[in-house]
Amino acid sequence: MFGRERRRQTENRDAAALRAGLTPQQLSALETLEQFQWTLRFVRRPMFMEPIPVVVDRTGKRHAVLRADGTLDESPDFKVRD
Repeated sequence: MFGRERRRQTENRDAAALRAGLTPQQLSALETLEQFQWTLRFVRRPMFMEPIPVVVDRTGKRHAVLRADGTLDESPDFKVRD
């Protein structure tokens, strides 16, 4: 197995790990956003709270929080670093 194949397997596992714990509404909205080239960048997992998935547009300049009901919040109450 060469480096490229190993990387793909890791990327697939990482993507599945990011999606773990998301609501069905979030997953559905994420599939729609991915058609417009948005990417699930990371998921904040604060203790004793629901996961907070953060998506980024294709340019990397806009980011939004994917709320539990599947809506986007483009002005979250936390700062996303570059």
